[in-house]
Amino acid sequence: MELGWKGVLPAVTTPFGSDGQVDHAFLAKHVAWLADNGCKAIVALGSLGEGATLGNEEKREVLRTCVGAAGAKTPVVAGVSALSTSEAQALAKDAESVGCLGLMVLPPYVYRGTWDETKHHFEQVIGATGLSCMLYNNPVAYGTDVSAEQTAELASSHANLHAIKESSGDVRRISALRAVLGDRLHICVGVDDLILEGMAVGAEGWVAGLVNAFPRESVELYELCRRKEWGLAFDLYRWFLPLLRLDVVPKFVQLIKLAQQEVGMGSEAVRAPRLPLAGAERDEALSVIRKGIETRPPL
Repeated sequence: MELGWKGVLPAVTTPFGSDGQVDHAFLAKHVAWLADNGCKAIVALGSLGEGATLGNEEKREVLRTCVGAAGAKTPVVAGVSALSTSEAQALAKDAESVGCLGLMVLPPYVYRGTWDETKHHFEQVIGATGLSCMLYNNPVAYGTDVSAEQTAELASSHANLHAIKESSGDVRRISALRAVLGDRLHICVGVDDLILEGMAVGAEGWVAGLVNAFPRESVELYELCRRKEWGLAFDLYRWFLPLLRLDVVPKFVQLIKLAQQEVGMGSEAVRAPRLPLAGAERDEALSVIRKGIETRPPL
């Protein structure tokens, strides 16, 4: 089994039961379903996976379930985020011990340090294991923006840094990464409504959100872009865009889980401080989701 950082890589949601605990039985079913529909890896404990709300033991068990369900052909990538560098290092080692093949390394929570501090954190986590690593750049959510030049600094000194999840929302950043790094790193699009544009300028992977509810459509869109069949890709993209845009708003977790519930593959249950959508906000979301389901194109 090889982690190539290409294809559709679901940022998988974490399901909760009526008791508020992780629903491991459904998580296993969901992961297997995504793998069976052509996804190339499973990315757990990211922002969409509500990793910040899970305790350390819960994180280990989520990773263990994902590894067991993904099977022998689909690698699991652990999102690594924490308040402290030492805690992040420990989670990286836990991920390795339960069978993950890769790490998605986030900046530290809360503290927005200088580049020297942020670089030190990344280096310590990347160096904690020999696992293949993907740097996660999401300045909108985390307030830390890693430039193309700074990414190149990390890549030059860490042979196991193999990819970057680029979630700035600016397609020009993908071009900048290519200009500075060439083919040194695999670039993954990290926001759903930028996949066509991102692949057009050199991205190779898609760490995706709406794939949790629409894996066949997500894989088909990726493959059309990979083959540079832009006309067919845009036809599918046009249908998909209202749904993909649910990934780039503050309540993206609630919205994507609601979409899963509507297609019969999940529950809208979230963990506090998040609350399920209600009232007009929920009605508007359901209108978008149900229209997407009703007009789903044949593949």
